[in-house]
Amino acid sequence: MLTTKKKNVAIKSAARHDTDTGSPDVQIALLSGQIDELAKHLKKNPKDFHSRRGLLQMVANRRTHLRYLETSNKRHYNALIKKLGLKK
Repeated sequence: MLTTKKKNVAIKSAARHDTDTGSPDVQIALLSGQIDELAKHLKKNPKDFHSRRGLLQMVANRRTHLRYLETSNKRHYNALIKKLGLKK
């Protein structure tokens, strides 16, 4: 679970304008933060299969958003990939 401060930082770093909270860029940034937090949890708790299933769903959701962003706006996609440090 992301704290409010971490969530606000992620939103501000990926937002296209001041009140942007729902663009694909922001959604991908939030999902990436949640994925990182859950991956840390799963390293400590390797038998937590319910959380592992949630992690896989988040990864699939992020991949879907990335695919949409790549087809709709290649420039934003490339910038976001570099900013978040994701593989292409």
